[in-house]
This record gives sequence, C-alpha cells and structure tokens, in this order.
Amino acid sequence: MAEMKDAHVVEIPVDEEHQQKLSCALNTITAIQNHPLTEISQSPGHLLLLKLWQREEDLFGRRIAHKESRLDSIKREIFQLCCFFLIFHGFFFNILFTSSVSAQEHHTCKKWWIPSLVSMSTSLVFVFLAQVKLCRHWKVWGQLQRERNDNRALTRCIQELRMKGASFDLSREPHIGKRMKSSSVEIKWKPLTWCSQYLITLCLVCFSGLVFPACKFVLCGI
Repeated sequence: MAEMKDAHVVEIPVDEEHQQKLSCALNTITAIQNHPLTEISQSPGHLLLLKLWQREEDLFGRRIAHKESRLDSIKREIFQLCCFFLIFHGFFFNILFTSSVSAQEHHTCKKWWIPSLVSMSTSLVFVFLAQVKLCRHWKVWGQLQRERNDNRALTRCIQELRMKGASFDLSREPHIGKRMKSSSVEIKWKPLTWCSQYLITLCLVCFSGLVFPACKFVLCGI
C-alpha cells in the first residue's frame, strides 16, 4: 500500500519562466488593488462625488452642443438677411432704372425722393433685424464661452479625482462660474471690439446711406 501511494506522487518542476509569470500576475493584482479607481469604488463618498461630477459633465456637454447649434442657426439667419437685403436693392434699382428710361425725365426727377424714402425705410428694417440677430449671436457666444470654461474646470477636477483616488479632498469644488486667468495678456479697445462684432451692421448702414444719391443719380442723372 505504501508503494502504491508513492507511485501517485508527481513532482511538477517550477522553472524561472513560470516564476516570472507568477510574479507578474501577483504584481498586476497588487496594482489593480492599489489603483485610484479601486480606492474610489471602495469609498462611498468619493464614488458618489465622481458620479455627480460625471453627470454634471454630461449636462455641460449637452448645453454646449445646444448652444453651438443655436449659434449656427443664428449665423444662417444673418446670412439670409444680408442676401435678402442685396436682392431687394438689386430688384429695386433695376425697376427704378427701367421706369426712369421709359418715363419722362422731368416727372421722375421731381419725385426722386419717393423711391429713396421707400428704399431707405426697407433698408432700416433690414438693419434693425440684422442688429437684433447679431446681439443675440454675441449673447449666446458669451454663454457658450462660460459653459466651456466651466466644463474645462469640472473636467480637470474629475481627472484629479481619478488620479488621486481616496486621497482626494472631498471639500474641493470646481471653479464653476469664475473666470479663468489667462496666461496671455489681451488688450481690448472697446470701440474696436464693438466695430469688429457689429461689422455687418455698419456695412448695411453704409450701403443704405448710398440709397439717396443713387436714386437721384438714376432718376435725374446727376
């Protein structure tokens, strides 16, 4: 019976390669256990904070996407207004020139101010609508910049929480709603900034100012 027991004993040799694989596996398990995400999963407070910040980050992303699509829509509306403005004046001057050629000169010259007043009134309506759209555009643009800054601040806090794990300070809050300091110095002159923002309105106003002399030139030839 003793010989039968000795016959079933098998010795498995352990070489250096097997030992290295075993040590690597142990090191991997140890690294996973000491990983910051593992520490966060074992800490209810840090796990709850991570979930709340991730949910808030998702909301920021949705609001940013909505404001970006709204900006694109406002840009298209401004472009359409400018196209309608140019098309209107193109048809207007075409009709005005045709009527001045077919009608008698002294009748059309005396009433040159009537088409000029009509064109000027229509131009002012287009200018007003364009200015309203531009004001809305820059308002949404400012809101979008604030949303992006807040989202960047929140993303930095989430990354820091993931790197530090349980050692992260739960009392820390992201600087949401505060302006981030820029490393570059920007010198802004308010009149120049206003002109750059409302350049389209200025161009429409300048074009509208040419209506009176243009109408007089077409009807009277002077």
